[in-house]
Amino acid sequence: MNDLDCACARLPRRPARSTAGTRRIPFLLALLLSGCAGGVLDPHGVVGAAEREVTLNALAVMLVIVVPTILVAVAFAWWFRASNPRAHRRPQFAYSGRVELIVWSIPLLAIVFIGGLIWSGSHRLDPFAPLPGPARPLEVQVVSLDWKWLFIYPEQGVATVNQLVVPTGVPVHFSLTSGSVMNSFWVPQLGGMVATMNRMATQLSLQADDAGDYYGQSAQFSGDGFSGMHFLVHAVAADNFARWLNATRQAGGALDAASYAELARQSRDVQPFTYRSVQAGLFDAVVQQQIPPAGGPEVGHGGAAANPRTGS
Repeated sequence: MNDLDCACARLPRRPARSTAGTRRIPFLLALLLSGCAGGVLDPHGVVGAAEREVTLNALAVMLVIVVPTILVAVAFAWWFRASNPRAHRRPQFAYSGRVELIVWSIPLLAIVFIGGLIWSGSHRLDPFAPLPGPARPLEVQVVSLDWKWLFIYPEQGVATVNQLVVPTGVPVHFSLTSGSVMNSFWVPQLGGMVATMNRMATQLSLQADDAGDYYGQSAQFSGDGFSGMHFLVHAVAADNFARWLNATRQAGGALDAASYAELARQSRDVQPFTYRSVQAGLFDAVVQQQIPPAGGPEVGHGGAAANPRTGS
């Protein structure tokens, strides 16, 4: 073995290129894309699908501007580099009508296109407009409290807390108010986000096309218990919805002015439960403040949380 061979033998060997990193790439991509599941980009209702369409269309219009702008910026930096003898420096240049026309017309067209998309989408997705279809809408009255959600089925005479059961393929018309501070009702996969305000009833129409459980939440901070102010929407077949109604009418307490006052007390991380009956006109009494509203988060700040079932 000559000296060169000995020297090469002493050099550290580069390990063979591992394919483990290559194998991880599909896994990492799947992990990143899994964040789209369960959110606004994974709709399961007509309203959610329409909102996703508006969002993606607006994104496409903006990318038509953003991507060429980035490419032009890189091209300018490359062309006017110090080593390029063909790039001419013009220190006296001050104005060009053609350049100004291009610079201002492109963003103006983007604003026109995006404004048109938003205008048409906002009219098509008007929360007060009923959803088209042969099925009669299911009426649900929603009251946001500290820190829980009350759902009243006025025609069925039952109510739930922190859970909402709806039949698939049937439009649901929501009437929403607040029994405390202003809040925001949102089910990302079904679409829509609407404010709930004291002494006001807002409207929203949604529909679940597929059976499943969908996460709903408060989208506006409302005090210490905000992190637990969420609920599940159970979308079930029509016959399962009827069975659930029958079972609900056989269990739970009665929701009247007295039990509502106990429920309105501040409580955190409330587990879902139901009421077998509801006092007629209770929602209207909350809206018109015939039942006094809660004092809001500051009233019970630092105090113990109440149990909405027992009031203690």
